[in-house]
Amino acid sequence: MTDVRLGFSGRIARAFQQHPLTPILALTALLLGIAAMLITPREEEPQIDVTMANVSVPFPGADVADVENLVAVPLEQVLSGIDGLKHVYSVSRPGMALLTVEYQVGVPRQTALVRLYNQVMQNRNLWPADLGVGQPLVRAMGIDDVPVMALTLWSDSTSPVDLAAVAHTLETDLKHVSGTRDVYTIGAPDRAVIVELDAAKLAAYGLALDDVDRTLKAANFVQQAGDRVAADRDVPVTAGTYLADADEISQLVIGLAHGQPVFVSDVAHVTRGADLPNRYAWFGTPPGKAGPATGMAPAVTIAITKKSGTNAADITQAVAARVASLQGVSIPSGVHVTVTRDYGQTSTAKADLLIHKLLFATLSVVLLVLATLGWREAIVVGVAVIITLMLTLFASWAMGFTINRVSLFALIFSIGILVDDAIVVVENIHRHMALGARSLREAIPEAVSEVGGPTILATFTVIAALLPMAFVSGLMGPYMRPIPINASAGMLLSLAVALVVTPWLSLKLLRHAQHAPVQEGGAPRVSRLSRLFHRLMTPFLDPGRGRRRRRLLFAGMGALVVLAASLVVFRAVILKMLPFDNKSEFQVVVDMPEGSTLQATNRVLAELARALDRVPEVLNYQAYAGTAAPINFNGLVRQYYLRSAPIDGDLQVNLVDKHERKRQSHEIALAVRPALAKIGERNGASVKVVEVPPGPPVLAPIVAEIYGPDYAALGRIALGLAKEFRSDKDLVDIDTSVEADSPRDVVVVDRTRAARLGVSQEEIARSLRAALSGDDATYLMDGRSKYAVPIRLRVAAGDQAALESLLALRVRAQGGALVPLSEIVQVRQAGWEKAIYHKDLLPYTYVTGDDAGRTDSPLYGMFAMVGKLRHDKIAGNPLEQNFIQQPNDATGYSVKWDGEWTITYETFRDMGLAYSVGLVLIYLLVVGQFRSYVVPLIIMAPIPLTVIGVMPGHALLGAQFTATSMIGMIALAGIIVRNSILLIDFIDHALADGRPLADAVIEAAAVRAKPIALTALAAMIGGFFILDDPIFQGLAVSLIFGILVSTVLTLLVIPLLYYSYFASRAKIR
Repeated sequence: MTDVRLGFSGRIARAFQQHPLTPILALTALLLGIAAMLITPREEEPQIDVTMANVSVPFPGADVADVENLVAVPLEQVLSGIDGLKHVYSVSRPGMALLTVEYQVGVPRQTALVRLYNQVMQNRNLWPADLGVGQPLVRAMGIDDVPVMALTLWSDSTSPVDLAAVAHTLETDLKHVSGTRDVYTIGAPDRAVIVELDAAKLAAYGLALDDVDRTLKAANFVQQAGDRVAADRDVPVTAGTYLADADEISQLVIGLAHGQPVFVSDVAHVTRGADLPNRYAWFGTPPGKAGPATGMAPAVTIAITKKSGTNAADITQAVAARVASLQGVSIPSGVHVTVTRDYGQTSTAKADLLIHKLLFATLSVVLLVLATLGWREAIVVGVAVIITLMLTLFASWAMGFTINRVSLFALIFSIGILVDDAIVVVENIHRHMALGARSLREAIPEAVSEVGGPTILATFTVIAALLPMAFVSGLMGPYMRPIPINASAGMLLSLAVALVVTPWLSLKLLRHAQHAPVQEGGAPRVSRLSRLFHRLMTPFLDPGRGRRRRRLLFAGMGALVVLAASLVVFRAVILKMLPFDNKSEFQVVVDMPEGSTLQATNRVLAELARALDRVPEVLNYQAYAGTAAPINFNGLVRQYYLRSAPIDGDLQVNLVDKHERKRQSHEIALAVRPALAKIGERNGASVKVVEVPPGPPVLAPIVAEIYGPDYAALGRIALGLAKEFRSDKDLVDIDTSVEADSPRDVVVVDRTRAARLGVSQEEIARSLRAALSGDDATYLMDGRSKYAVPIRLRVAAGDQAALESLLALRVRAQGGALVPLSEIVQVRQAGWEKAIYHKDLLPYTYVTGDDAGRTDSPLYGMFAMVGKLRHDKIAGNPLEQNFIQQPNDATGYSVKWDGEWTITYETFRDMGLAYSVGLVLIYLLVVGQFRSYVVPLIIMAPIPLTVIGVMPGHALLGAQFTATSMIGMIALAGIIVRNSILLIDFIDHALADGRPLADAVIEAAAVRAKPIALTALAAMIGGFFILDDPIFQGLAVSLIFGILVSTVLTLLVIPLLYYSYFASRAKIR
């Protein structure tokens, strides 16, 4: 054998099969992979870099219309010019504008914030300095702001104030754990020194609220006065001391009455502790589960975030160990600490499970080779696969990926593809040894050279099919990116291993089998395959009737493709972005009607909790009224962290481990939703069951954005559309952005009378605000508090509720007399000022919902509404419908559909483009190899045949066709083309040796059937190990059924197509 006879791959195999560097390279690859496994951070899901920032602009006293026109609209226009921006939202409320900027996925957080700060600060002159608009406050939120761990402190005997004190102490201790980014407490009551004023006593002593305020400020004024030089020493002088406790405040003199001093304690009740509650947090467990004695107990939650790039598992383990060591030290007896979130533990559990599956998949492929080729060949293939996996893990780490469910699923899914090169090479070496008595050293380069060209081409066709998926845009792009990139890197590395390491291993391990009588064992098998394919294909090669039979066969294939695709039309296969995963948590989000009290919200949460007590899978729950639960990625995108009004409530529900329950979390959420919805309906509340989304989150699964010229009409249309939503029994969790009607009191000052008395409107407003909201006159300085403790003036809660008591408050007139507010103001009833929403400079309202019907896919619920709106008017207005972008014409009323539909459209659009690009690249590669424009079309012909397996497979297993199913179909294009290339390449070799065309196509099918079947089974084995995962089930179904059907059909269709093309044109005689 000379160099001329060997191709590129054969020369590489000959160079490395006896080279001493080969085992060192293999060992290095193993060590690199092991190092990568140890140092790569582990996460449950890929961390998508979504930067969102809120810009809060106070405008005290302004009504909604002024806030919108003077603040929100000008600032929106300014912010919309920032590079890399996706959307600008604004909400105008009385006295406050809140703008949200959402950047395109992948814009670095630091870059985004610098751009935002620059834009805000450079345009501070949008408002006159004396207009009353406050300084904009920028608050950025990103994926690193999502807590990886939550510790809930609860007690049957300790008060919420004391629990908060323990939590604040733990914050400092836990911040010492390496890798933590932020540690903060949720649900802690406000701590303050409350000076509860008695309006009657103030009046009796001739004092006003302002007198107390001035006294407190003056008494708490301390200054470094300077230095005094005496006796040759420099002595610093501090003038005054700070107020340090409630007793000092009580003893302050605020005036004189009848020659006697009037103390603060004479006109107010002074206490240090919790202020009037503006939030509640409590912990509960169902009866029979370990927890509070009464089932519910006050609680606070410590949320812990991690630094970017750190390992969540290491941090949460260290935190748990630190908490255990602080029991009885910083954590007193009677205070219990329950871990209510541990993403480090869940990521480790998921990673360990998938690594085990990866090992089992590898072992299964090795056993397959063992059963078909022999134990020596199985060892060669097994070692090659392990080296490839180790190198792929190292490459994944080098490219910045973490170990997460998607990257590990990419490896499991790739097992069947990564093993292909090694199997093809080893099987051909095995075949060459069976055909002749040449030495193994000579047979290996020749065998590798024979399949090397098509193997290299086939490897690049698979990469060409997969790699364009890496450029999918939107939130789904970074989520799924580890699959195409890791699989493509793995394919390149597997090719290198097959050409470098596999020949060396084959020479070492197969040398003892080179004189074994393999021909006797191999020839009958080849003979049986030859007889099978001869019997199968001869009728189609018949010179007389073969042409008609081939046409009928090809027409039948086409009909099967159409029939399989029609399963989607008849809803035998349901389309969905991604199915829900089997998590151990879900959230119940409560929105009470405007005007509801914090206590009413808390009561509804308690009622919902009692309903959940009857669900056996519930482990515990944490309730948050007037504040938000620790956010997850879903809460980050939906901005749940802004929920702080008395009408906002969250119930975070934790389930027992999935190994301890039969039902999946999605089944449980569907089962509890009706009962929870009834409770909400009974209380006038909107109750939504929110599950952790399997992929990119959205505002809601179904979102109808309504645009038009008149905002009042937009509100009516939104309510009318919500009514239409409710008429569809499959739609649930329906809500709108339109706030409920609620009363409002407007205190109108008699300006003329007030002016005569010398009382300003500012003084009246300040007194009312102090009475109702409290006035932080100054702050306590005790040298111990981590958080500043205000000295807060307010009236008793009972006096706040009675309008007469508020109006009995007195303000000091210009002459010094005290004037009751009732003499200079009138109270007028008005309606609640409703918020005004803008998106991308257009006013809009929206309606949200979800689909919990038979299809369990929001797409079908949305399109059911689309059909209704085509012929129905809403609130007397016909609505134009938009699906891709906002309406260009804002003079009419229209609906823009958003939510999961937008993510689905963008994902499948980009994946369809990636599929098309992949097909073009495959075509170009094959044209370059075969020097023909038609042969590549024959090679690619089986690609549509994958539909015959994929769609019926989904229907058979009741699986939804999802984004991962589409990934499987794209991968199938490369896999099936690989098989076609091996067949056509063999036919060309046979024709070059002078074989007749008919004999060549039969022999190609018979000889290549074994390696094709082996590689197909290997790829299917990888699919079987991910079949039980809810999210990646679609990928598994596509691989298993697509490969099964298309492989069988490829062995028949490709040779016949090749024969038909060349025989009909008489190009080969």
